[in-house]
Amino acid sequence: MNKLILVTGGTGYIGSHTVVELMNEGFDVVIIDNLSNSEKSVLNGIAEITGRRPFFEQFDICDKKRLHDFFRIYKKLDSIIHFAAYKAVGESIEKPLMYYQNNLTSLMNLLEGMIEFKIPHFVFSSSATVYGQPDQLPVNEEAPFKTADSPYGNTKQIAEEIIRDTVNANDNLKAISLRYFNPIGAHSSALIGELPRGVPNNLVPFITQTAAGVRNELKIFGDDYNTPDGTAIRDYINVVDLAKAHVVSIKRMIEQKSKSDLEIFNLGTGKGSSVMEIVNAFEKSTGEKLNYKIVGKRAGDVESVYADITYANKELGWKAEIGLEETLLSAWNWEKYLRNKKR
Repeated sequence: MNKLILVTGGTGYIGSHTVVELMNEGFDVVIIDNLSNSEKSVLNGIAEITGRRPFFEQFDICDKKRLHDFFRIYKKLDSIIHFAAYKAVGESIEKPLMYYQNNLTSLMNLLEGMIEFKIPHFVFSSSATVYGQPDQLPVNEEAPFKTADSPYGNTKQIAEEIIRDTVNANDNLKAISLRYFNPIGAHSSALIGELPRGVPNNLVPFITQTAAGVRNELKIFGDDYNTPDGTAIRDYINVVDLAKAHVVSIKRMIEQKSKSDLEIFNLGTGKGSSVMEIVNAFEKSTGEKLNYKIVGKRAGDVESVYADITYANKELGWKAEIGLEETLLSAWNWEKYLRNKKR
């Protein structure tokens, strides 16, 4: 399918895996990334996996003039997938204005450009954080937004409202918002994966770094939640499964199968796993023992959330297929690849 897709944040974790899946399906891809939380070397991994190299432009999409100059050059864009955003819950609590400025300005710049340059299709990287702590589990797309537990979560809520208002006002614009639960794992080739800078904010890279000896111990935030083992529950989905949902979403809009101008889908496995279950599954799949310690709860964390994925299964014809142990093993293989590369 010879369409040109813009992927913002395309050298990042989910972005890079999505670029691979798009290119494997025959799409041409151009990436915009400012490399604030990724590395240009990711392009080498993408090229090695796919046999092709995506186009790449390095700049910040908060720079509206630079972005519009880009749109004037790349005149054949069919769709945009928007990943580029700050994403650390804890950091957003410490630096809320930085998150509002970056995450919302970048979105509005893109939408303005899409209208001016007549780019019809938009996929937004949303999050299960929009639900806060839901009243019912599993949570479906009809669940009302609760007050966000962090400025990061609030930027995702506001962003979805901005997108809804924009597509309602513009007949030629269609959008799909994909609400991710917890992406983990790496490509089976171990050539791309999650690449946190500094201390990881997410559970699995902290686990793999602890197993590799980069971190002395894994901190588990709270063991007195109202859950079977006291640790928080999330819906952990393989990043490749997640990436494939973006390809399906793009095709849905191109083939004019959307049922409304803005469609919203949960992306998860439909099953919740506790932090301790993840630790145990990692140890089982890799044979590595983890040094961990229980510490106090973390601000902004909800107790339990996992997805009702019925709607995505039915409408997108998509479902998560890769199991938890296989996913954790892929994360460990990626970590080992990184350590070997740095020797």
